Formats: sequence, structure tokens, C-alpha cells
Amino acid sequence: MINVGIIGFGTVGTGTAKILLKNKSLLRNRTGIRINLKKIADLDIKRDRGIKLPDNVLTDNVDELIKDPDIDIIVELIGGTGIAREIILKSIRNGKHVVTANKALLATHGTEILKAAGDMNVELGFEASVAGGIPVIKVIREGLVANRIKAIYGIINGTTNYILTRMTEEKKDFGDALKEAQKLGYAEADPTFDIEGVDSAHKLAIIASLSYSSQFSLKDIYCEGISGISPMDIEFALELGYKLKLLAIAKRRGAKVELRVHPTMIPKEYLISKIDGVYNAVSVEGDAVGATLYYGKGAGDMPTGSAVVSDIVDIARNIVSNSTGRIPLMAKPEKAVGPMKMDDVISMYYFRFSALDKPGVLSKISGILGKYNISIASVIQKGRREGKAVPLVVLTHKAREKNVVMAIKAIDRLPVVASRTVFIRVEHKEPD
Repeated sequence: MINVGIIGFGTVGTGTAKILLKNKSLLRNRTGIRINLKKIADLDIKRDRGIKLPDNVLTDNVDELIKDPDIDIIVELIGGTGIAREIILKSIRNGKHVVTANKALLATHGTEILKAAGDMNVELGFEASVAGGIPVIKVIREGLVANRIKAIYGIINGTTNYILTRMTEEKKDFGDALKEAQKLGYAEADPTFDIEGVDSAHKLAIIASLSYSSQFSLKDIYCEGISGISPMDIEFALELGYKLKLLAIAKRRGAKVELRVHPTMIPKEYLISKIDGVYNAVSVEGDAVGATLYYGKGAGDMPTGSAVVSDIVDIARNIVSNSTGRIPLMAKPEKAVGPMKMDDVISMYYFRFSALDKPGVLSKISGILGKYNISIASVIQKGRREGKAVPLVVLTHKAREKNVVMAIKAIDRLPVVASRTVFIRVEHKEPD
């Protein structure tokens, strides 16, 4: 029998407990192992979670779990980077295997935690830290182990995907779509981590570290949110044949890896552009398998609980077969890689200028773009308001980020440009 202790009885903790109890016989039939939920620790042990627990399972004393010699696996589900870190490290020091869904903690203190687990020869499971019920960690560590990972594209935050979907389908502005998401429980009262891309960046740090066998953290990732996106830009994107998504991107470029989270225009025919609402999707491109796509619910008690239980089962199997460490926590790097500077990223770009409607304006703008080696692919100008500002939309061929930033600064200083230029990066396969 493998005994499990859960620390944190919130949404995910409740979902995990429900699965362990409801599917107890199913798990035993499929694994041949009796997995027993022995204890749950939480500060609030009085609130009804809609689940009937066996007697004496609940406690408000974390040490009852960590110091219990009969508990094999500790599941940390309290979140945050403070007390959760202490609980995980203390559990590891006590010889416990650990499962966590804590992406912020792993993105911030992953190196320390992985080293501690390795030193104590205990397992660390973190499937639930990225994309909820989608088994993308297992895909990278096991399913695609024969591949060099060329690129990863992820819609890995359901809140922002829901907001952009509503802005696209209902032509809502950002503020109204956010309020709707909050009303439905898809967004927190303080949605900053979601809408500013921080949550996606935490998750990207984890999957990029696994994919490229190098420890990346939040500071290595360029991060830009969706609060500045307007319905006008979404409409222009559609007219140009694109949809707008908050995308987490990792791309191998020799000894460097692009690591970035930002609003991105994706061709409407790409499968990942069709992922709408609160759903998540991760596309992983390997050198042998090519492009693969994984889709499903990225949050919620049961989908995330499913991923947590998957880790519990994997660890239980390893304990029973005496094969702890069968899959290394972090593979040895083939070559040392580091994060690429955002200035060096090469992409296609969408620009929306607010330009005065008068002769010669486009030539002034295109002249500056040409000076910085930025080539125009297409142009859209809507309406005529002679002598007044109108939107002028330009789609570019591939250009260097540093050149784009400098060009936009120069263009925004032109007297014929009425307000700050909007620019959005575009992911579209184009010949190098």
C-alpha cells in the first residue's frame, strides 16, 4: 500500500481527493497498487467541500503528514512561493516523494527543489503545474524523448484565452470581457498574473527547462500581457487572415532559446488558433515527429486533480518496483543553452499607425522602416478623413526586434503620426 498526504484542501486539493476516493478501485485494478489517501492538512478543516472523507483524515497540523513514517508521498497544493517552498523542502528532507501543481514555485525555486530531491533520491512530480489536465510534461519527458525539441507554442492561460475569444466573437472591449470572465469565475478578483502574462511565463519556464535540459526562470522570459489589445486590432488581424492569442513561445536557435510570452497573431488555418474559450493547447515540434498538438482543460478541480493523481500513480509504481529515479528529474544537456535576448528575436510584425490622411505619409513611414531593414508585406488603410488621423495597418516580412523597436520610436516622432504605434508579433511560417 502507498499512503498519500495532501497539504492544501482548496479547489485542486478537493479534486485530487475526490479522484483518489471515487476511483480507488479503478486505480488498484489498473496499477495493481493500493493507493490510500491517509491525511489531508489545511488551515480550514471545518468548511464543507462537498466530499465525504473517512474519519480522522483531516488535520490542521502539516507536521502530522511530513513526519508520519507511513506516508510515502506528500502532495503540496497550497500555492505561493513562501510556505509552500518550506513544506516541499522539509518533506524532501524527511525522505518523502513530492507532487506539486505549483508553477510559480518551480519557476522561481526550481533549481533548489530539484537539487534537494536529487540529493535525497526522491521523486518530484509536477505534471499539474502546466496546462492542468493536459499531460504535456509527460509528453516532453517521455513521449518525445527521441526528439530534439525545435519549438513550443502554448495557449496556457485559460483566463486570457477566454477574454480574447469574447473580444473576437462578440467584439467586446478588454474591460468588458475581463468583467465577464470574473463574473463567471474564470478570472481572479486581481487578475494581474493572468492578463499580464506572468502565469503563462511561469509555465513556459518549466516546459522550456525540461525541453532544453537547462534551468530557466521568470527573469529569462520576455513577458507582455493583453491589457493593451483593442477590438480594432483583432478586427484587422481577422481581415489579414489571423487570430490573436496570448502565446507562450520557446524556440531553439543554436546555443540560444527564444523565451517569450506576448499577444501573437496566428494564421486562422493553424489548429492552435482554433483553441477558444478557457481551453489550453500546447504545440510541440520535434525534429523527428514534426508538429504535435495537445488540447484540453487547463484548470479546474478535476482536470488538474487528474494530473496530480497521474503523478501519484507514477511515483507509486516506482516505489513498488524499487525504481525511484527511473526518469531523471532533469536530463543532462546535450549542449549548454541560454536564453536569447529579446532584441535578437526575428519575427513578422503587425503595425497600426495613427497617421494623418495626407499625401506622402506612407512614404515617410516606409522610408524609416526601410532604413531599419524592415520590409513591408501588405498595407491596409481604412476610410478617408483628409488632414485627420486614420488607422494605417502594415504587415511586415521577418525583421529583428531591435530594429523594429528603433523604427517605431523614429516613426512615432513624425509630426504626421498622431499617437503611439501599436505593434504585435506574428507567427507565420515564412521562408528564412
